[in-house]
Amino acid sequence: MTKLKLGRRAVMAAAVAMLGFTAPAHADGHQVVDSIHFLIPGGAGGGWDGTARGTGEALTEAGLVGTASYENMSGGGGGKAIGYLIENAESNHGTLMVNSTPIVIRSLTGVFPQSFRDLTLIAGTIGDYAAIVVGKDSPVNSMEDLIAAYDADPDATAIGGGSVPGGMDHLVAAMVMEAAGKDALGVKYIPYDAGGKAMAALLSGEIAALSTGLSEAVDLANAGEVKIIGITSDERVEAAGDAMTMTEQGIDMTFVNWRGFFGAPGLPEEQVTAYQDALMKMYDTPEWEEVRARNGWVNIHNSGDDFRAFLEDQEKVIGDLMKKLGFL
Repeated sequence: MTKLKLGRRAVMAAAVAMLGFTAPAHADGHQVVDSIHFLIPGGAGGGWDGTARGTGEALTEAGLVGTASYENMSGGGGGKAIGYLIENAESNHGTLMVNSTPIVIRSLTGVFPQSFRDLTLIAGTIGDYAAIVVGKDSPVNSMEDLIAAYDADPDATAIGGGSVPGGMDHLVAAMVMEAAGKDALGVKYIPYDAGGKAMAALLSGEIAALSTGLSEAVDLANAGEVKIIGITSDERVEAAGDAMTMTEQGIDMTFVNWRGFFGAPGLPEEQVTAYQDALMKMYDTPEWEEVRARNGWVNIHNSGDDFRAFLEDQEKVIGDLMKKLGFL
C-alpha cells in the first residue's frame, strides 16, 4: 500500500502545479486530487460503468477529489479503451481507466494484444466473489451434494453460466471442480447470453447448478428462490447469510472478480502516488461505505506492487486452467 510521504510534499507541490492535478486549497484541508477523468471500456449501466461512477461519486462527495468526469468507450472487449490510453499516453495523465478480471482473460486469449503490464497500475479497489447456486427445490444443499451428484451422473449435472465457454463463469466452475479433485475437462458447462438468462435456466431446471457473481445471487437467495451452496471468498460474506465458503467445505479454492484502476503508461510517480492516496483514504469515508453497500461490493484494496502481484498470480492460475481446458 502506497502512502503519501510527509517529506515529499514540497517536491509534489511543485510537480503537481505543472501537471494541474492537485489542488491544495480546500475547505476541509484533505482534497488530494483536483480532477479525475474516468475512462470506461464498456457501455452505460455495466459493471465497469457502475464502478467508475460510484468511485467518482464517493471521491468527490468526500472532498478527496474536486471534480470527476466520465467517458464510455466500448469496443473490442475493452481493447479499444486500452489502446486509446496507450496511444495517447501524454494527453491522458489526468485519466484513470477502470477494468477487471477480463483484462487478464482477454490478454491471455489474444482478444487484444496489450496486457496490464502496458499500463500504469494504480490500485484494485473492489471485488465480487463468485458463487455456485442451485434452485430452491434442488436436493443439492452443499458442494458435497453437488460433487456426489456429479460423480453419479456427470451429464445430468450441468453447470451453467452467463459467459461464453472459456469465460469467467466457466473458468470459476472448472476451478471449483478441479480443486474438488475432479477433471475440469469433464464438467458439462452450458453458456447463456447473460447472467439473467443463466439464472432463468437454473430456475426452470435446465441446469443443475449455476456459476455466477455473488452479488447477482444474493437477492434471489434472500427471497428464497435459490440456494447458495458455495462462495469463493476467503471468509464468509455477511450479505450471503449462512452460505459457506469453498474452503470450509474442503475445496481449496478462492477467486474474486476484482475491479480497479489503471493509468496511462509513463504516468509521473507523484501523480500515481496522489491517485493511490485518494483511493486509500476513500475507504474510511461514509460516502464510500454508502456507495459500496448500495452496490453490494467487497473491499479488496491492493495498491501498486501488491496490485501487480495479485494480477500476476491470477494470470498464472487462469492461464494454467485455460491451457488445460484447451482455450490456450
